[in-house]
Amino acid sequence: MADRRPEKSCEQACESLKQQDYEVAVKHCTEALLALSQYPPAHLPEACQAQIDRIKIETLLYRIASFLQLKKYGQADEDCRHVLGEGLAKGDGSFRAVLCCMHLKGKLQIVSNVLSKSLMGESLNGMVTKDLTRLKTLLAETEVIM
Repeated sequence: MADRRPEKSCEQACESLKQQDYEVAVKHCTEALLALSQYPPAHLPEACQAQIDRIKIETLLYRIASFLQLKKYGQADEDCRHVLGEGLAKGDGSFRAVLCCMHLKGKLQIVSNVLSKSLMGESLNGMVTKDLTRLKTLLAETEVIM
């Protein structure tokens, strides 16, 4: 993958999230996702596709956390359903592997904290709560396993 831009945007999103600059984090995440959409999955070697999938999952998780902080619950829920749908649908363990890698790098805690805060402190509608709780459970399971 010659173009490192999506990965760079993903890292910038993580930094913005750490610095509590949520609008900038959303911007970086959206840039990364747009760049990643330019890579057609059918024409990529498996290793490149795995890297793209990893960046996409990380980016969506950062964007979910940012949307929650900005109280844009509908957008957070849409991304949450995307992550859960695509991540769990494969059934090959790659989604959990990405979560484990994020945990080892100390990146999962940021997302997990925001999810916990949103689930405890905000009154969310039932579908949003269901999706976010499911995601939070997966993150918590990953942290316990590691």
